[in-house]
Amino acid sequence: MRDFEQLVAEAELADVSGWGFSWLEGRATEERPPWGYAWLLSERLAKVSSALDLDTGGGEVLSEVPVLPARMVATEGWPANLQLARERLEPRGVEVVEAAPGGPLPIPDASFELVTSRHPVDPPWGEVARVLGPGGRYFAQHVGPESAFELTEFFLGPQPDHIRRRRHPELERAEAESAGLRIRDLRTARCRMEFYDVGAVVWTLRKCPWWVPGFTAERFREKLRAMDTHIREHGAFVAHSTRHLIEAERG
Repeated sequence: MRDFEQLVAEAELADVSGWGFSWLEGRATEERPPWGYAWLLSERLAKVSSALDLDTGGGEVLSEVPVLPARMVATEGWPANLQLARERLEPRGVEVVEAAPGGPLPIPDASFELVTSRHPVDPPWGEVARVLGPGGRYFAQHVGPESAFELTEFFLGPQPDHIRRRRHPELERAEAESAGLRIRDLRTARCRMEFYDVGAVVWTLRKCPWWVPGFTAERFREKLRAMDTHIREHGAFVAHSTRHLIEAERG
C-alpha cells in the first residue's frame, strides 16, 4: 500500500462529479440490499406510459434501464450532475429538468403514473402526491437511519438521538401517509461496507459530504492518520449502510 500522503493527495484531486463509484473499485466494497432495486425499477418503468425520476444524479441508474416510458422526465439539483444527466439521458428521449432538493417541482399536478428515486436527498412527499395521478405509484430506494455512522462518529464523535433517527423508515411512512399516500411495501436492509485504504475514505467523504459535514483532508488530518493506521493494522475500516425500499400509492 502507498504511503499516507500519496493516498490522500490522490483522493483530493480525483473527480467526484456524477453518482458513479467506479473510482473505488478494488479500494472499497459495499454489500447490496437483497431486493435488487435496478431490476425492480426496470420492471416497473416498462409497464407505464409516464414516469418521473427524482434526484437522478448523473443519470447513472436510469441510463441502464432497458425500456423507458414514452414520457420520461428526470430532475436534478446539482449543476455538475445536471449536465452529466443531460448528456446521458437526453439521447434516449428523457427530459432532464433542474429542481432544487426540498423545493417545489416544476411539474403540473397529476402528470405521472410513476415517480421513482434512488437515494433522494429529502423525499418531497407532498410534491410526490401532487404530481402523481390517481392510483399512481411512488417506488424508491432510500438511505436509512445511521447509514455509515461508523465513519461519521469516527470523525465527529457520538451523535445525538435526533440525528440517529433521521431517515427512519417508520418516520417516512408517517410523512408519506400524511401527504395522502398509502404504503404498499416497506423493506429494510443493513449492508456491510469496507474501506481498504485511507484514500477511499477521503474520496467517499468528498462524494457524500453529508456524512461528515465540513469535511476536508486538511481539517481532519489527524483523524485521517488514525484511520490510515487502523486500516493498515486491521486490513479495512468496516461500516454499515442502511437502506429501505418503499412503494406507495396515491388514492
